[in-house]
Amino acid sequence: MTTRTGGPHITPQRPIAPWTRTRLRTAPGSALAFAALVLLTAFLAAAFPRAIDTNESSSLRQDVSGARPARSMLELSTPQPGLELPQSAREDALRPQVIAAAYRKVLPLLPAPVRADTTQSAYGVQTSEFLVGQEAWLPRPDGLPPEFTLAAQAGLARHSTIRTGRLPTAPAGLTMRTKELEAVVTPVTAKVMRMHVGSLVHIGTSDSQALAVRITGVVDPIRPKGNYWSADQTLRNPGLASKGGRPPLVYWKAGLLIAPEAAPALLGTLGEPHAYWRIAPDVSRLTAQQLPLLSDRVASLESGPDLLRLKEAAGRHASLTTDMDDILASHREMRSAVRPVVAVAAIGTGTVAAVTLAMTGGLSAARRGAELALLRARGGSLRGIGGRLLIESGVVALPASGAGLVAAILSVPEGRLVPAVVGVVAVTVLACLALPVCALVLHRRPRIRAERADAVKARPGRRRTVAELSLLLLAVGAVVTLRRRGTSDSGDHLASAGPVLVGLIAALVLARLYPLPLRWTARPAGRLRGALGFLSLARAGRSSATGVLPLLALLIALTTAAFGGAVLSGVADARDHGALLTVGADARISRPGPSGTGTLPDGLEQAVRDVPGVRTVAPVRIGPTFDLPRAHPIKGDLSPALVGVEPQSYARITRELGSDTFPDRARQESPGAVLNAIASPGVAETLGREPQLIRLVGEDFTVRVVAVRSRMPGVVVPEFLLVDASKLRQRVATTVLLASGDELDGRALQAAARAGGKDVDVQLRSEVRASFADLPLQTGTERIYAAAIAAGAGYAVLALLLSLLQSAPERIALLARLRTMGLTRRQGRRLLLLEALPQAAVAALGGLLVGWATVWLLAPGVDLTQLALASVPGLASEADVSLRADAWSLTLPALGAVALAGAVAAGQAWWAGRCGSITELRAGDMR
Repeated sequence: MTTRTGGPHITPQRPIAPWTRTRLRTAPGSALAFAALVLLTAFLAAAFPRAIDTNESSSLRQDVSGARPARSMLELSTPQPGLELPQSAREDALRPQVIAAAYRKVLPLLPAPVRADTTQSAYGVQTSEFLVGQEAWLPRPDGLPPEFTLAAQAGLARHSTIRTGRLPTAPAGLTMRTKELEAVVTPVTAKVMRMHVGSLVHIGTSDSQALAVRITGVVDPIRPKGNYWSADQTLRNPGLASKGGRPPLVYWKAGLLIAPEAAPALLGTLGEPHAYWRIAPDVSRLTAQQLPLLSDRVASLESGPDLLRLKEAAGRHASLTTDMDDILASHREMRSAVRPVVAVAAIGTGTVAAVTLAMTGGLSAARRGAELALLRARGGSLRGIGGRLLIESGVVALPASGAGLVAAILSVPEGRLVPAVVGVVAVTVLACLALPVCALVLHRRPRIRAERADAVKARPGRRRTVAELSLLLLAVGAVVTLRRRGTSDSGDHLASAGPVLVGLIAALVLARLYPLPLRWTARPAGRLRGALGFLSLARAGRSSATGVLPLLALLIALTTAAFGGAVLSGVADARDHGALLTVGADARISRPGPSGTGTLPDGLEQAVRDVPGVRTVAPVRIGPTFDLPRAHPIKGDLSPALVGVEPQSYARITRELGSDTFPDRARQESPGAVLNAIASPGVAETLGREPQLIRLVGEDFTVRVVAVRSRMPGVVVPEFLLVDASKLRQRVATTVLLASGDELDGRALQAAARAGGKDVDVQLRSEVRASFADLPLQTGTERIYAAAIAAGAGYAVLALLLSLLQSAPERIALLARLRTMGLTRRQGRRLLLLEALPQAAVAALGGLLVGWATVWLLAPGVDLTQLALASVPGLASEADVSLRADAWSLTLPALGAVALAGAVAAGQAWWAGRCGSITELRAGDMR
């Protein structure tokens, strides 16, 4: 092998200063500002999906845990042991050891994500049929004896504290033939059933099968609203039940707790005892992403493979019942209705943020135009320049994006990581590519001298026309889709992007059209005295051709804010209307009774009138039900209630609240002895419009239906006939008081009502209104939506500032030249203001019109029912839930944009006045 020799080896020298470090040291302020913008955008992009996940997960947990235990629990039960079995086998099947062993087998068989809360789960034996109490001293509201259920529930000592007496025990050698047991009751049961320690109650239908139960203690429940005590509320609180009939006859139902070892004795009664395992769900680790799997597992537990596995542990006749599937379906329906509404704010804010990041790249490329033009003139390639600019942007954007992601994870610890990372990656890519792409577009070919950047030479080409027409068709398709189909498909983001696309088209159209009227106006302005009007209009008419981006950001922000204001306004109006339908006035005072409402004391009406802030009080008298003259052929027999009101006060309340439920013709007198009446739809359809004779006990009268209303203020019965109470010979006692006033004193009103009786209830419209927004998914969605709108407005403001900063050097140079021609500082300030205001005014006016048009176009397809009245689904069909434009959300952002543009222009004029003219006047400068 030969060795090649040559001249001296030359070692390549490193550059004197690396490109990236030099650029960052040259403009550290710009680099820090760019890093702050990227950090904030990355933080929002990562925090937004995690906040949505957190909101949905917490609302799902709240929906499951906040539901009544009777609905959310999983109840596994077996029927009573068969009669074909020997007595010993039947008794052994109900022994506490057998029930507890089955409970321990069932828990591991629950499929994830179904988990059991062992602290509130309960198991034991309980009678399926209620047994009649035979003692005469037991309460009998309508002469009917009370009925009892007996429960041998394990864990009574852990879930209660003894108030008096002791816990029950079972006698030795207990069998199904044992006829005397011990039991404990809760304080409420003891009070209502008139029991005390030592009371003896015989339960059963006959003396031969009656079971003697002696009360040995009164216990206070621990966590009374938990699953242990509220899965079957009869064990904790007695309740009234009805046998039916007209009028209905009511009786008490109560529960007695016996020792678990006494369960076999229940086989000797007609109560049909059954074993049960009431499993309380543990939702502490439940997330919204597990909702589909949870629904599948619950369905499998009810009738699927998982139920077969449970039968192996509890018995082949075991069955599982739960209402959790209904809870999950309701949550899924509400989430599907809310997601598209939130997506509108997310897409709008994301678009404005993307435009702002793109504008930062355009601003930086414009500021460094001379430097990049020099590099291109000296042979710099597009790939080399773009690569250096990409590295320069990445050095700043990558650490800032990482810091934003970490901050979002720390701020919102719950939620999926993948969507957050995807959002941050999108922000990072956009931030890194903004400057190189803008620079390469501006310097596609080397330029010998700086070219004009205004709209004098810019002419829209065919590609731009095709792109704009494509976007127009896309926006029209999104709006038509949303109007036809609505927001039912939460996975289709095209409909949610409707406001953004409408704003995009408006920005492109305005960018093409708005210079024309300004140029036309500049011609007559040139004939006037003074040059300010002509100069300002001429410069505004040929503003920078790159002004589409700030105009786009402003219009999308204003459109999204208008849509958000319309959503919040529609929700607020729907809740106000729903609260009015529920209460009927600003306050309602009533007393519970067997038929819904009881009689109020005579002096309560005057006491309510004396409460500060009460302006009008209207008594409502709900009388007994009566039979209609003829039965409706479809609806069958109706038994409406006769309702009497004072027309003057009742009409005044309805009129003050803006309701037309009590028309004037209902107060007018009819010829003869005919009473004008307002009827519910069913009663009106039965009676017709002709006079009809109504027969009551002790009174007959003739009525004519003059108005039909499905609901009347203060009337709590579904079917009614409302008349003037003064025209009735038989006086009906007051059952409801309606009160209205501007500033009702709720505490004073409740104190006045309590003076009439402890059971008198006061319902305030403001409290009912607040209860409509109690669901976590509603309140969380509203907060997220408001935060997204605020972020979009902030980015729009930043975009406006960037656009004004981009044109700042040119304006300062213009003022310097004009000052050499005799322009004063005051005239300079006026010139900059007059130049900036037309563009801002056009953007504000366009945003206002586009926002209103967007709301009008998308209103039919947006369903706000779940967001407004999810907690009261019965009001959805009656309350007006619709998207409506809000004047404040339309005008305030638009006026704010104009004011901000004027303030920035004034600041630029002030700064230009402080700067000298020497540095701004350079030969060959095309600014």
